Amino acid sequence: MSLEKKLAKLICEYSLALRKGDILLIRAETVSEPLIKEIYAKTLEIGAYPVLRLAFSGQQSVFYKHAGKDQLEFIPHSVWADTHNVTASVYIDATDNTKQLTGADKSKIATYAKSYAKVREVLMDREQKGEFRWSLCPYPTAAMAQDAEMSLDEYTEFVFRACRLHEDDPVAAWRAVDEYQQKITGLLNGTKELRIVGNKTDITFNVDGRKWINCNGHHNMPDGEVFTSPVEDGVNGTIYFDVPTSYMGVEAGGITLKIEKGRIMEAHAEKGDDFLQSVLETDEGSRFIGEIAFGLNESITKPTKNILFDEKIGRTIHMAVGASYPEAGGKNKSGIHWDMIKAMEDGKAYLDGRLVFENGRFSGM
Repeated sequence: MSLEKKLAKLICEYSLALRKGDILLIRAETVSEPLIKEIYAKTLEIGAYPVLRLAFSGQQSVFYKHAGKDQLEFIPHSVWADTHNVTASVYIDATDNTKQLTGADKSKIATYAKSYAKVREVLMDREQKGEFRWSLCPYPTAAMAQDAEMSLDEYTEFVFRACRLHEDDPVAAWRAVDEYQQKITGLLNGTKELRIVGNKTDITFNVDGRKWINCNGHHNMPDGEVFTSPVEDGVNGTIYFDVPTSYMGVEAGGITLKIEKGRIMEAHAEKGDDFLQSVLETDEGSRFIGEIAFGLNESITKPTKNILFDEKIGRTIHMAVGASYPEAGGKNKSGIHWDMIKAMEDGKAYLDGRLVFENGRFSGM
């Protein structure tokens, strides 16, 4: 069975658990047509209704180059209709130009993100009510392989293994991941304070009353993390992110944040500093912390400049600035959610003063 068929089956049957009568929104660039076709076919086979929203190559670049303020703030009626009516959504992460936004006007990107925060809020509310499910999955392209410093064949194999499609039964493999990570969330839930210490880092998170979530392949594919949203004014300290990342198609690396009572007071990036500063000025919530998480997918061992994979790298932690997750108890709202990653091979994590994580692994797990 091809990668496209195996991934379509995994997404439709496991990640989204599509049922007859569901309305599935498929969003993707045309470069991922082979996977679009298989997901479309599988959706029809199940008896659900596929709705396509496709983008042409370079569409984002064209939009930010020519769009005025009113166009950046405009939300089409079709988007609102999808937001209120679809019962499931899959976004295929694939592009033939990962750098198309490098030279884009960052203020325009921020304006657009702020406008679409309204859409995000509606979908998150519907998700909480059990009316909406979503998933995101990759499709390998030459541009993405180049970012990862791999050949297309190597990158395709990397995606195949990260999604556990090489297993005889990928669904059973993800159920095993679920069981393992459930033990970790069992350890984390009910605690009050998380402290992370490492290279240029000493930071504490108040997680009292917040829920740790087991990411087991239902939302992201690949998956492999546990996360929560810390108490909004309960983050204090300094943290250094040594794994390069890309946000909205723009690369940034060597990011240092100094945080007091949940708010980022100082920020600096060794690469992409201007972009970092502009993103942090997006709205009132963009200087607060929306997420703290542990990356646990040992099949992902190096950064690829794609956050779908990089935030899951085994033996890492990541922290997001901006919007938090209501299902974890988070209350911060923002048009951004930027995951920043830190390697933890030499780091430590403490729960309520007790060492539970060292050399990239949880004790006794």
